[in-house]
Amino acid sequence: MGAEGVGARLRHGGFPIGSFRQGVGVCAGLVAILIPAMVPAAETPGTYRVEVSTVVTGHGRQLYTQSRAALIPGNPTRILVTTQETDPTGAHGYKDMFALETRDWGRTWSAPQRLDSLRRTRMPAGHDFVIGDVCPQWHAATGRVLATGKTFGFRGGTQEDRGLERVSYAVFDPVTAAWSDLRLLDLPARDHAERPILEPNSGCHQRVDLPNGEILLPIRYRKDPALRDYTTIVARCRFDGEKLTYVEHGSEFSIPRERGLYEPSLTAFGGKYYLTMRADHSAFVARSADGLFFDPFVEWTFDDGKVLGSYNTQQHWLSHNDTLYLVYTRRGANNDHVMRHRAPLFIAEVDPVRRCVRRATERILIPESNADLGAGFGVVAVSPSETWVITSEIPTKGSRDYNRVLMARLIWSTPNRLFSASLK
Repeated sequence: MGAEGVGARLRHGGFPIGSFRQGVGVCAGLVAILIPAMVPAAETPGTYRVEVSTVVTGHGRQLYTQSRAALIPGNPTRILVTTQETDPTGAHGYKDMFALETRDWGRTWSAPQRLDSLRRTRMPAGHDFVIGDVCPQWHAATGRVLATGKTFGFRGGTQEDRGLERVSYAVFDPVTAAWSDLRLLDLPARDHAERPILEPNSGCHQRVDLPNGEILLPIRYRKDPALRDYTTIVARCRFDGEKLTYVEHGSEFSIPRERGLYEPSLTAFGGKYYLTMRADHSAFVARSADGLFFDPFVEWTFDDGKVLGSYNTQQHWLSHNDTLYLVYTRRGANNDHVMRHRAPLFIAEVDPVRRCVRRATERILIPESNADLGAGFGVVAVSPSETWVITSEIPTKGSRDYNRVLMARLIWSTPNRLFSASLK
């Protein structure tokens, strides 16, 4: 296949874990998480408060998962959310892509609209093909939203075939309100070690757009057809508003256990680049001067040296002025009943020199409610005063027949100097 087309709000101050007990009440089909009023710590630069609200609710066999947002600058400013119709009876029951948006800063949302150009499609060879794990982001140089992710393939429409995974993308033009079809990124056949680049994908990541419009895109791939051991890279790409083109890549990172290193997320902060990577048993972080070639990676820990405990799911970055944050899930939070300990969703400051999490700054961003919150989430800065984290619940099996796409709105006490948004 070629590179071209293939066919209720909660308010809280971000309190330390253990500083409150939460109750859950159900009313008219919606869940409200109740948190007692508390006095936050003395405010310092970078302090924020959090409001959590529901963007949309899925029901029955039409849940909405892998939900993430992109800012579209303009008058009015628009925030676009992509989400995927998902059948909860299977591990990856991904169906069609949907999109919805707000033009009033999240007070109201449009109804989810199915993206006809990105429907799950039966291919001539007999398998279903669909984009997934999608991460949309505004590309200022072209005035388009570039949504990157991976392809999912299902033999006979039911059996997932990971051999069909590829780096995929789609383009949204806010002027015409049109989405492109699914497109694939061409990559070299072999990596720096002359090993084959197999089943590459860029799902569940964060990318960095450079001032010249080039893109640093995190990707993972397999080297050995007999082993599901992933290697992580960052690829420098060019994007002309329609086509994404590979230019080069840098360091190749893996570990010799389980599935290696994957679902990488990249950020630029303080003149350096930071890369976080998922592993089955833990998570790892690396630092770079150019975003391509990195210093040796280290395991994520707290600043007291104890392992962070985030494992087998993604982590993402958030930055505000002189502070870098990590958003993550982890073990050890009275959450053994949650799939892979993927709730609550935490936020904490990162020490960028030591590459560790400052334990004293850890806060619960979205409380646990008997659902996985870490399987697919994203971060978007929408203004100097607000940054949003969007996630989708995956309810514990048998617990309920609906899920919510949730938004945690971080409202900063001081404007974020790092925020910038331009039409082009």
